[in-house]
Amino acid sequence: MTRFGYLVPEFPGQTHSFFWRELKALTDLGHHPEPVSTRRPQQVGNIPAWAQQRLPEIHYLVPPGLKDIGGIAKTALPALKHPGTLAAAAGLPGSPTSRSRQSREVLRMAGLFWAGATLARYARLRGWSHIHVHSCAQAAQAALFAHVLTGISYSLTLHGPISDYGPNQQQKWLNAKFSVVITQQLLTETRQQLSEFMPMDLSVAPMGVELSDFTRATPYVPWDGAGPARLFCCARLNPSKGHEELLTAVRLIADTGIDVELTIAGEDEFGGKGYRATLQKLIRELDLTRQVRLIGAVPEDRVKEELGRAHVFTLASHQEPLGVAIMEAMAMEVPVVATSAGGIPDLITTGRSGTLVDPGNPASLAAGILQNLHNPWHSAALGQRARKTLEDSYDVSKSARILAARI
Repeated sequence: MTRFGYLVPEFPGQTHSFFWRELKALTDLGHHPEPVSTRRPQQVGNIPAWAQQRLPEIHYLVPPGLKDIGGIAKTALPALKHPGTLAAAAGLPGSPTSRSRQSREVLRMAGLFWAGATLARYARLRGWSHIHVHSCAQAAQAALFAHVLTGISYSLTLHGPISDYGPNQQQKWLNAKFSVVITQQLLTETRQQLSEFMPMDLSVAPMGVELSDFTRATPYVPWDGAGPARLFCCARLNPSKGHEELLTAVRLIADTGIDVELTIAGEDEFGGKGYRATLQKLIRELDLTRQVRLIGAVPEDRVKEELGRAHVFTLASHQEPLGVAIMEAMAMEVPVVATSAGGIPDLITTGRSGTLVDPGNPASLAAGILQNLHNPWHSAALGQRARKTLEDSYDVSKSARILAARI
């Protein structure tokens, strides 16, 4: 059994269902992944019932416990004798910058160096052989510092465009034992941007779902024109998810005379005190208070319940690396209408496993949803083929096997 660290920033957040599933899949393969995180999340995610017992296992790097400070300092101090090595790992040498900006960067790296020392010390205490990092941002930098301090190996998973993950990517990737990207598109982009700094071992391992958990109890029944057409969306409340375009699309659908209902599961980053207010205001302005429900961050069972009653799942993201919520809908054989943003075309082929529309275009989104509603049996066939797509390529065990073979 391999014991290793499984580092996810601000875990468990509301969009972290995949990480729980991968932890379970790795455990089922006979490994012992131990969850570690940067800090506690502002908005705690929904925890699967089987994972509740694992919550006390999560070790947070920030803030450190008072009793740990001496041990962390002891881990960090030897490296201070080699400032050149640390500066190289931090990526500090480079083009000239203003003194104030350089000072801020040095302070930021000092904080990450301390987090790396904390991670290195905990890895040693727990007897880890490796650290896998589900990020290429600051958590990856902490893992790089842990590697410099103790030699422990680490690996990375890239979940979105590398430009979203901050500076020093070359050193983070060059020093990784192996790396994983979740789509072929990201692989192509990353190779172009990092070139010779890519690790020798690089794989595509798409995120996935546990298909046995997302199986319908009753067959999907398409909308037949009687009663409301039920739409469901599951995504955190954030402007990048396109909720405003989705609400506008619902208004357009309602204006055709269809009795339409939209349920949105997900919450903003401030527990309902942030972007939710913007959406509530738009719902009132569009006169959709009867048609739209915002149900917040809900447990997995509630998501499955909503998928079980939905006629169409829809997501209007401006940029979506892949989309676990889309996979959950596909697994439940619900026809999906989503934007062709990011890695979604890896999942969906229009007319075969769902319907893709242009991002930022409410009229196109409304038309895609209406096409599914007005062609019920074609939509049902799309849902069936969508589940087959997941069975072939997107079961969570695939990414777990790729990690397990390399750690």
